[in-house]
This record gives sequence, structure tokens and C-alpha cells, in this order.
Amino acid sequence: MNVGFIGLGIMGTPMAGHLIAGGHSLFLKTRRQVPQALISAGGTACACAAEVAERADVIILMVPDTPDVEAVLFGPDGVAEGLKPGKVVVDMSSISPIATRNFAARIAEKGCDYLDAPVSGGEVGAKNAALSIMVGGKAEAFERVKPLFDLMGKPVTHVGEAGAGQVAKVANQIIVALTIEAVAEGLLFASKAGADPAKVRQAITGGLATSRILELHGDRMIKRSFDPGFRIRLHQKDLNLALEGARSLGMALPATALAQQLFSACVANGGADADHSAMVRALELMGGHEIGETPPTGR
Repeated sequence: MNVGFIGLGIMGTPMAGHLIAGGHSLFLKTRRQVPQALISAGGTACACAAEVAERADVIILMVPDTPDVEAVLFGPDGVAEGLKPGKVVVDMSSISPIATRNFAARIAEKGCDYLDAPVSGGEVGAKNAALSIMVGGKAEAFERVKPLFDLMGKPVTHVGEAGAGQVAKVANQIIVALTIEAVAEGLLFASKAGADPAKVRQAITGGLATSRILELHGDRMIKRSFDPGFRIRLHQKDLNLALEGARSLGMALPATALAQQLFSACVANGGADADHSAMVRALELMGGHEIGETPPTGR
């Protein structure tokens, strides 16, 4: 296929690379310069989003937030200006489900299909083509684009109509944040109580408490390795979507609100661009102990 890809950050660059490796022609645009590695692999840099849309049959977006998606789609020289009937726009960003439904309706007016297809798996998943992809939109459009999704990850799930993929992603981000918090509390408790947190983590990975977050982010917490795979400020954005959605639905998400406050404490201490596993630092500040430190005398 002729595929457009807009947004070549730490996630978008490897995702686009997998599509080029899969034999597709890529037309590329990003805020900064298109990575030379993608050009060398056969990708084509475009001057604006409208040019990407003109030259591609499927146009993929991977940008940070709802306003960014709106600007890329409908701003000056945006995707909408380059669309012709029969094309498919695929937003793989994590944004508002409500805005997504509005964007889908506006793209449909141009005779094009719209899929919301947010992902989970972070930088590691993007590099390894192992992203979980949650898709909303028409089934026919999903089937048309699925060969591209299959090159970027698995499982690939058609969740429902427009906006359903974003709803699934918000639910995912709630669960991820609360699991990070649980792993952080457990390992911090173990460390301050005098146990080796690495051995505690090893011991409980075989039981009911095991999870990918315990495996991956628990290891990050112990090794103090917080280079971003998924930044705290981006997870904060996703939890804002959850809390705003909860208010509109007349429901409470108390643990989600707590996780958001812990992220805010990290941001207040300079951690906005740290990996979201660095939530543990907020708990360490409150607990007066850092995972791996020698516990106070008497413990």
C-alpha cells in the first residue's frame, strides 16, 4: 500500500520502520526532520500533512494529544486538505473518545473512513512490533488496514464503532497506572522492611501477583532505570481523559485519581519526562526510603 505516517517520535519511528520493512511505500511527516534511517530504508519525506494525504491511500497519525490530532487533520495544510473519497485515516494516538467521534464524522463527510487505533506496549512494544492495538471504526475499513496493523503488533482487536478503540485505551491506562502503583508499594514495603526487593520480585512473579508490569517496571524500579519508554506527562494526559470521562458519565474513579496525584507529585519534583514507572519516586518520598537502600536500624 501507499501509506502516510505523521508523527515520528519514539513510538512512530519504529512503527513506520516496520511498515517499510513489510514492503509498503511510506510518505512521512513529523514536527522535526524525518529520521534519516527511514529515508535510507525507502521512505519519502513530505512537506506537509496535506501532501502525505494526497500521496497515500491510508494515512496514519501518531501524535501526542487531542489538540495535536485536530491540528494535523484540520489545520492549515492538514490531512483533510489532501483527502479524496476512498482513503482511510487511522489515528493511533491516545486521545479523547468524544473528540474522536467528532473527527470521524468530519472525515466521513469527505467520503473517507476513519479508524481510531491507539496502542499499548510503549517504546519496547513499538520496536519489537509487539504493540497491542485497539481499533474503533467500520469493520470494512478495519479489514482493509489490518495487514498494516499486523506488521506493528498483536493482538489487533476490533473493539467496535468510532471511539471504541480510544475507550479501550483509556481503560488500559487506568489499569496500567494502578498496577504500577501496586508494584511500587509492594516493592517499597519489602525494601524498607529489610528484604531484598529483587528477590521479593522474583519470588512473587510465580504467583497471583505476577504481571508484565511487575516483570518490566518492577525491574526498572529496582535498577533505578527511568529513561522514558512512556513518559509520566503522557500517562497524566491519559488519566485526565479517564477522569473527565468519569465525570461526564456520573461515576467515580477514586484509585485513578490517586494515581494521577502521585504522577503530579513526580512532575512537581522534575519527573515529567521520566518513565511512568518512576511513580515509585513519589511513594519513596512519602515513605522516607528508596528501593534498594539499607533500611533504618531496627528493621
